[in-house]
Amino acid sequence: MSIQRTIFWLRLVTLIVLCLPAAELAWRWHADGLGPRPVTLATHATGDWAVVLLLVSLAMTPARALFDWVPLIHIRRRIGVAAALYAVAHLLIYVLDQKWNLVVVATEIVKRFYLTIGFAALLVLVALAITSTNGWQRQLKRNWKRLHWLVYPAVAVALVHFFIQSKIKIGEAAFAAGLFAWLMLWRVLPTRLRTTYVGLALLAVCATLLTVVFEASWYGLVNNIDPMRILAANFDLQLMPRPAHKVAAVSLLVLVLVGVRRAGRALWTKRYIQSTMPTS
Repeated sequence: MSIQRTIFWLRLVTLIVLCLPAAELAWRWHADGLGPRPVTLATHATGDWAVVLLLVSLAMTPARALFDWVPLIHIRRRIGVAAALYAVAHLLIYVLDQKWNLVVVATEIVKRFYLTIGFAALLVLVALAITSTNGWQRQLKRNWKRLHWLVYPAVAVALVHFFIQSKIKIGEAAFAAGLFAWLMLWRVLPTRLRTTYVGLALLAVCATLLTVVFEASWYGLVNNIDPMRILAANFDLQLMPRPAHKVAAVSLLVLVLVGVRRAGRALWTKRYIQSTMPTS
């Protein structure tokens, strides 16, 4: 299959997959399958998917480097735009919950810190989605990269919003923060280490430890829970898996997949060379 056809099918499959969460949510809502508080559940679901897709979009660059598969770069923009659309849906469903009273919505956004920062992150994501086209890239030239660098602080702010609205149950937010730490640490690693097993192992350790720090610090500073209890929970079998364990598992999975990919490519190359060698 040619590279152009591969990219076409990859883009098509990506578009379908990106639409599935929204379609499933709409169907459940229509069928009264969202429980007694459908608007609240839909608000949380769209927010969760926005965070997931933001992390996936940021993962495309390291995935392209680690698996040496160029077509991945061609779906990064679609995933980022989809993340922004889910974030917009997150806001619109919240507005619906407020009975479309924009005065109340604006007042709540100004009064409540987690809504303020969430709205700020949304504005940045919408701006990045609008300017993600080739036309805007040509028009903004060097400023385009400067503008789109804002995705990193926007994701960080969105994660703080995630933590605050999670209240006492911050497991998913801490897991997302740990994955974000992995993605950012990969970007600051020396280029020669980014695709090595040593570099990936170092990332696994650092991202896992940072996840522990994020979780313990949040519980200590915000919920007034002894951070040492949270640290100890990471060694309690009855409380597993903790967010740090999940981050470690994902990091190790990346290591394994990279190893399998490289072993498979080496085996294919060896067989190809053998098949093309003239026989005596």
